[in-house]
Amino acid sequence: MRNIIDVKKTVVNFLKENINCYDVTVIKIQKVNESWNAVAEVFEDDSFLKSLNMPPKQVRLFYSVKLDDNLEISSFERLSSFAGMDSDDQ
Repeated sequence: MRNIIDVKKTVVNFLKENINCYDVTVIKIQKVNESWNAVAEVFEDDSFLKSLNMPPKQVRLFYSVKLDDNLEISSFERLSSFAGMDSDDQ
């Protein structure tokens, strides 16, 4: 049985290793049956400005991360907004 602190650490480490970001803050963790759902706020460089070779500007993005009870990542995706995650739960 894993606890919420283990889930948070796993999500932060996974996102830092797999996306080009500066800061990761887990803002929601929810246990659903034998799995965990988390939402993280992440700051990344704006890819549009980067493609135009303009000075980088950080943008705030949200990612949904799903883990099984052994803390293996089963999926992750960028959300259009944090409110988008709430509408999926209903």
